[in-house]
Amino acid sequence: MKKILPVLGALSCAVTSAFAAEGPVPTGIPHLDHVFVIMMENHIYGQIMGNPNAPFTNYYARNANLATNYFAIAHPSLNNYLEVVGGSNFGVQSDNTPDWHNFYCTTNLASGTVNTDTPASSNVCPIAGVGTDAAIPAIDTTNETQGAPGMMNIDGAKSYPATKGTSGKTIADQLVAAGKTWKSYQESLPLEGADNVNYSDNVFTNNTNFSAILPPLKPALAQAGVVALYASKHNPFVYFQNVQEGWDPNNSLDNVVGFEGAKGLYADLASGNVPTFSFIAPNQCNDQHGRGNSDQSCAYDPNDNGTQAGLNPALILRGDLTIRTLVSAIKSSPAWTKGNNALVILWDENDYSLAPNANQVPVIVDTNYAAGGVQSTVFYSHFSLLKSLEGGFGLPCLNHACDSDAVTMSDLFMGSGPKPTGQNTKPSVGIPSVPGATPDVAAKLSREL
Repeated sequence: MKKILPVLGALSCAVTSAFAAEGPVPTGIPHLDHVFVIMMENHIYGQIMGNPNAPFTNYYARNANLATNYFAIAHPSLNNYLEVVGGSNFGVQSDNTPDWHNFYCTTNLASGTVNTDTPASSNVCPIAGVGTDAAIPAIDTTNETQGAPGMMNIDGAKSYPATKGTSGKTIADQLVAAGKTWKSYQESLPLEGADNVNYSDNVFTNNTNFSAILPPLKPALAQAGVVALYASKHNPFVYFQNVQEGWDPNNSLDNVVGFEGAKGLYADLASGNVPTFSFIAPNQCNDQHGRGNSDQSCAYDPNDNGTQAGLNPALILRGDLTIRTLVSAIKSSPAWTKGNNALVILWDENDYSLAPNANQVPVIVDTNYAAGGVQSTVFYSHFSLLKSLEGGFGLPCLNHACDSDAVTMSDLFMGSGPKPTGQNTKPSVGIPSVPGATPDVAAKLSREL
C-alpha cells in the first residue's frame, strides 16, 4: 500500500485538464511558415548544458534562445514523442512497437486501459477515434520503476488525470486539414520505407530473412543482432491508424522518409522543397540514446544518475556533432530564408535517474526573424511546445495543449527583437563560455553559422 501513496497523492493535486479534443487557435506566437523540430534523447538539462563534450550545443543555446525551465512529461520515450505531436499519451506508456494494420484490436483510447512496460503489454493497437488516455502521476513507482523513491514525471509535483474526450490525432492531421504539409525524417530508415519496420540499421530490419544471405555469415548476423539505429518508438506518426493505412495520400507513410535519398532530409533541404512541419529524429547513436550492441562511441551511459560524470562522453560528442550538422544543413537551405521559420532542438526525457531528479530537459529555439539571446525561466512542457507550433501554424490547440497550464512559448519564439538587417539567417555571434570550447572553436562555429 505504501508504494502507491505517492501516486494517489499526486493525482489528488492534478492540474485541470481540457476535456475537449480541440480548442481555439493559441495566441502569442507569430505566423510560422516552416518549423524544424530535432528530437534528441535521454538527457537531463544539467547533463547537456555546460558539458565540455557538447561545445556546439552550448554555443548554439547561448546565441539562439534557451528554455531553462522546460520539462518532459513521462517515461519511456514513446510517451513524450506522442505528447509533442499529439498532446496526449493516447493510453500508451510503453515503447512497444505498433500492431501494424490491425483493424480488430481495441484501441487504448476506446478501452481506457493502458499499454505499459510493467506489466508487459502487447504491441500498440493503431491509435484512432476518441476516448480516454492514461493518467500521468507526478511520481512513477509502478511502470518504469517499482517502489520508492520512484521516477519523477515532469517536475515531480505536477500530474494529469486520465482525460476523457482525447482525440486520436496529431498536428499532422491538423496540418493536412489546413492544406499544409508535414514529414517525419528518420535517420537510418531503410529506403523501402517505414511500413512494418520496427527497427533498422538502414539496410537490415526486423523483417530481414538472414537465412537467405549466402554464404552464411559467421557469426550469424541474426545471432549478433541488428543495431537498432532507426526505431519506430521515435517515429510517433506511424502509431496512428490513418497514417498506417494511408487513406489520405497527403497523410500517410509516404510522409515518413530517411535522411538520405531523393526525397530524404538532405535532398529536401538542398532543394528548398521542405514541408511546413519537419520532424527530425537522428538515429539512436546520433541522438545520444546509445545502443548496447554498437561500438564504444554509441555505448549507453554507464550510470543513469543525472550527472555528467555518469555519461559516455563519446556519445555526448557524437550527438553534438549531429546537431551541428543538422543545424548547418537547415540554415544553409534556401527554405530558411523564405518566410518566418523556426528551428527547435529538444530532448525527449531525462536519463531515467530516480527522484529527486526531475524530468527537466534543454530546449533551444532559433528563428530567422528575431534576434537570439533569450534565456526563459517560464515553466514549459512538451504540451507548451505543441501549443506554440499550433499557434504559429494557425491551428486549433489539441488535447492537453489546450490545458490552461500549457502556455505558449512566446518569449522564445519572439526572441529579443528583430534581427539586424542582412543577418536574418544567422544567430548573433559570441565566444561561448563553455569548458572545452576554445576561442578558435568559437570562431570556427561563428563562421559556419
